[in-house]
Formats: sequence, C-alpha cells, structure tokens
Amino acid sequence: MPWKGVSVPISEEQLKQNLKKYDKNGDGKISKQELKLAFKEMGLSFCRWRAGKTIRHADINKDGYINEEEMSELVKYASKWGINFY
Repeated sequence: MPWKGVSVPISEEQLKQNLKKYDKNGDGKISKQELKLAFKEMGLSFCRWRAGKTIRHADINKDGYINEEEMSELVKYASKWGINFY
C-alpha cells in the first residue's frame, strides 16, 4: 500500500502491518530510524521529530524500540497526526 497521498481511512491493523514492513533487520522491533522512514513515506512532516516523540511515548519498556506489544500504543499516538482509522 503506498503511503503518500493516501486519503482514505485505514484500519489500525493495516497500519500495524505496514509499519512492520519497516523492520529491516527482522528483529521484531521498530527502531527510531525505521519509524522515521515509515513516517516519511506516509507523507508526514517533521518525521525525525515525530519518530522520536512516538518512541518516547509508545516505548513502554524503555528499550528504545517499539515491539509487538507496544504497537497499539504507537497507533493510538500516531492517530493524533491525521491518520484516519475506521
């Protein structure tokens, strides 16, 4: 699913699945750098800032990554930036 120009709502599950594609090293976690790239491809401005803020908010165990258990918190937080869910 291409990100840029997406104007239709997506499901939270679709966003989670798409974010998992950015786990380039396959460790099951999303790093700040991977999240920054995802946000950039989604067309969000201030990608570096948003990625850092999102990691700090959603990283419950404070290891610097977003794992499977923290993904719902990431989605909830990202919804504040105009990503529409159905």
